Amino acid sequence: MSEDLKNNVEDDTFVVDLNSQSMDDVSDVPNHSRNIGIGGLIDKRSKLEEALDYVGIMITDLKSKRTSLEKDIEDEHVDIKKLKEKLVKVNSYIDEEDKGIVQLTQKRESVEKEADDIGNLIISLKDKLTGVDTIIENEKNRINDVKKSVKHDDT
Repeated sequence: MSEDLKNNVEDDTFVVDLNSQSMDDVSDVPNHSRNIGIGGLIDKRSKLEEALDYVGIMITDLKSKRTSLEKDIEDEHVDIKKLKEKLVKVNSYIDEEDKGIVQLTQKRESVEKEADDIGNLIISLKDKLTGVDTIIENEKNRINDVKKSVKHDDT
């Protein structure tokens, strides 16, 4: 108990233990004790206890909110990890598709080159056939000329 409280009390029999006093016990304190300020102190203590209870409720509420936030953050963390894993898979898929497109492009270029080579071969063969056809035509014309000249000589 504080020194000021002891000095304000006229009779030691009316000293009240503030730690064990509750609101219900205030009526048990004699009237003249209230007149010297103990009642006010008891009221203050009671209000402080109420404030302390309120602060305790606020702390409990804050702990609950913090726990809820921690859970929400953890849930978001898990969701973000899952999203990251999906994005890594999508990125891997895109990389594989890019490789596939490069391979297809190379294959198409190879097929185009082969087609060009075949086209050039066809043109070459056509030119050769045209040359052979020209030779055959020339030989035919010579043979016809020889036949005409033999016929003319026979006549």
